[in-house]
This record gives sequence, C-alpha cells and structure tokens, in this order.
Amino acid sequence: MPAEAGEPVAYQLAVGDSRLPLNDLLGKAIRIDFEGVIRCIHCDRSTKKSFNQGYCYPCFRKLAACDSCIMSPEKCHFHLGTCREPEWGETHCMVEHVVYLANSSGLKVGITRATQVPTRWIDQGAVDAIPMVRVSSRYLAGLVEVACKSHVADRTNWRAMLKGDVPELDLQAERRRMLSLIGDDLASLRATHGEDSIREVGEKGLGLSYPVEVWPAKVKTHNLDKNPEVEGVLEGVKGQYLILDTGVINIRKFTGYEVRFRVMDN
Repeated sequence: MPAEAGEPVAYQLAVGDSRLPLNDLLGKAIRIDFEGVIRCIHCDRSTKKSFNQGYCYPCFRKLAACDSCIMSPEKCHFHLGTCREPEWGETHCMVEHVVYLANSSGLKVGITRATQVPTRWIDQGAVDAIPMVRVSSRYLAGLVEVACKSHVADRTNWRAMLKGDVPELDLQAERRRMLSLIGDDLASLRATHGEDSIREVGEKGLGLSYPVEVWPAKVKTHNLDKNPEVEGVLEGVKGQYLILDTGVINIRKFTGYEVRFRVMDN
C-alpha cells in the first residue's frame, strides 16, 4: 500500500531473507542474475521447471492451490467432496469473496478473497477498483464473474497497463450498470444458494498510483529461462512487473528462482 494517502504504492522485493525497498532504487542500474536453481515454494525441493509460478510438478499435481478451479472458480468441486485439500479449501475458498470492477487497462471484472483487498488490485496494476458484490464462497464469486463476463472483460491487457495507457472510468457508474445487467443472474443464484449468499455493496472505490518515472513506449520482456542475466535502469514498478530501460520482467513468474540481485555502480 502507499506509505501515505496520495503516495504511490511502496514496493519491496523479497530476495532471500532481505526485503529491498524498490521505490528507493528508481533511476538506479540494477542487475538480476539467475543462479540456475529453482526451488518449489511449497516443499523446497529442487526442480528443473517451475509450474504455476513456483511449484514443482508433484506439488502442482496434488495441491488445491494448483487445481484448475483456482483459475476457473466456477468449477469448484468442494461441495462434491473431491477437493484435493479440504482443510485448505475451508480457509481459502469457503470464505467471503469480493467480486469487483477494476480499471487496469480498461474495465474488467475480477474476484478475490475479502482479506486480499486491495492487495489483489495492486497485483493487477489497477489504477481504480471498486467492490460490486460480496459472496459467501469462491464458487459463488466464480458464478457471478461468469455472469459478468458476458458484458465485460475478465483479463488485463498487460502491455497497455505497463505503458500507462489506461482510460479514465467512472467505476461507480459502471457498477450500477453491471448490477443492472446481471440482475436476473443474481436473482437466480440467490434462489439456489440463499438470499444472504450474495450481497450487493455500495462501498467506495480506491484509486492507486505506482512508482513509475518512465512509461515504456514499447514493451519488451526479459525471461530468466532464456537469458539468466537481466540488467538495466529501474524506471518503475507496477503490478507484478519491474520496468527497466532494457525491458520489463514479471517477477511473480520467477517465484522460487534463486537469484543474485545487485545495485550497480553508476
């Protein structure tokens, strides 16, 4: 979150036991060297390839956090008794979720656990976001999101997001419009799951800004799997990305990679 109201989001990069304050490194040359070792973020075993942003293949196959319903929550099968990890499902999926509208590269719909607001919005690089409904489970959030996807995108155009090419939107007006469009869908879901299972909310939205000094005119990506050495002047941080004068790198993609991070002498 911003250190103070009206200030850009304050980022820290976790490297080993250290937390590097990235905002303080803007304008400085940095270097990231991949050491050739990837460790599963769950079991810590060494793996040649990372699956689902940080897991080894056995964990990818067995953990509920890596199941297909995480990406498609409307496919949740907890109620069928087939969840990979029922206890994990109880704490992560069978809890209150928020269906929201965000403006990251244009209007989109998304879902997140109530406890992950506004972290999820920052993670997506949203400049504005607003809750639309609160629901009793991830499964219900997924069903509401499916209803919304007939009218609005559910993906971020990450290249436009990183160029700072984001139109201004009135999210309160968009929320009213969307709730009107999906009114029949919400009524049908309430009839099946209970009146209290889905609550429309009038909560205020949140505007966010990011520590970016220079927006890239053209987005070129760095990939540690193809080139283990990344170097450049840090010009900004937004969402999951470091913006360098040599290209951008999605840090989340390389979770579990052992790297050496250096601030270069000017």
